[in-house]
Amino acid sequence: MKTTRVFQLTALVLVVLSVVQVGWWVYDQRGDALRKAQMQRDFYAQELAAAQALLDAGTPEQRVREMLPRVVIAEGRATASPDFERQIERQQYKEINQYVWESAFFLLALGACMAVIARALRAEARVLQEQDHFLALVSHQFKTPLASLQLSLETLSMRSLSPPEQRSLIDRMLADLARMEALVTRILDSVRLERGRVDLKREAVELSSAVARVVGQFEERARKEGITFSTDVPRGLEVFADPLAVDVVIRNLVENALAAVAPLGGGTITLAARRLNGEIELAVRDTGVGFRPDDTAQLFRKFSRLKRDGGSAYYGTGLGLFIVRRMMQLAGGRVSAHSDGEGRGAQFVLAWPMAPVETR
Repeated sequence: MKTTRVFQLTALVLVVLSVVQVGWWVYDQRGDALRKAQMQRDFYAQELAAAQALLDAGTPEQRVREMLPRVVIAEGRATASPDFERQIERQQYKEINQYVWESAFFLLALGACMAVIARALRAEARVLQEQDHFLALVSHQFKTPLASLQLSLETLSMRSLSPPEQRSLIDRMLADLARMEALVTRILDSVRLERGRVDLKREAVELSSAVARVVGQFEERARKEGITFSTDVPRGLEVFADPLAVDVVIRNLVENALAAVAPLGGGTITLAARRLNGEIELAVRDTGVGFRPDDTAQLFRKFSRLKRDGGSAYYGTGLGLFIVRRMMQLAGGRVSAHSDGEGRGAQFVLAWPMAPVETR
């Protein structure tokens, strides 16, 4: 077990013991306050009995009043003061109330500590689980192209192939290498973004050109998978952002949309932009598998991957949308996601600051 986890569990146990100790202290102090009040009542009863005995023995009332000022004497009888019981009750209430408020403060502080430690433990457990899933997925995604490369190389070394066959194998090997390179690049990008080691510059970027460039990179893949692109990005919309970052976030959302539409055997991906309240918004809509509205909050968390169609299989590396959100944050923009439910498609909206007039 990690040292930090041992420390957290130890601190949690100590805090729980402290809560029990404070609870016992409150219970004990309340009992003590009740015992003190009863002792005062018993002592007062003794004073009444002593006063009455003195009166019965012929001691003058004035002398008895001087000796026992808390006793009320009327017509030769010693009686209890009507204010005595009220004083006892006020004192008892004051002491118990003091203990309650003091214990409430300590219990609140200890409860906050317990909540923080418990939340840290849950977060750590969730991260470890997500990392395990991520490592399993990455291993699988590396193993697949590596096996393909090995098969292609063995085929080239063991058989004499015609030029078209060689070209086909070479293209497949290049595609496998590109796939592994993209995965490594995404992992490295996520680390740099999380640690703030990315230096983004700001300049006017023509959004229609960036969208066209990214869509062009995926048209062949989309055609093979029966997916149609639809773009509605007017020319002249310029965002104030880093050109490379704009390409990265659009590409990640398009890849995400392709992965969501492909399992359904085809569909449509629509990219539409507009100018709104000093910002430029780009909406990427797809007719893919969608997601549950309750899952929206975890979409952009690192290593987070949603279950497809309510099944057990995860899709995606859990890094693409994390990179999108982090890059948009660094660029001073924002990203949001919406879906009406599983099987009903999804929409992601990017919003950048509009480029100032002087930079255009």
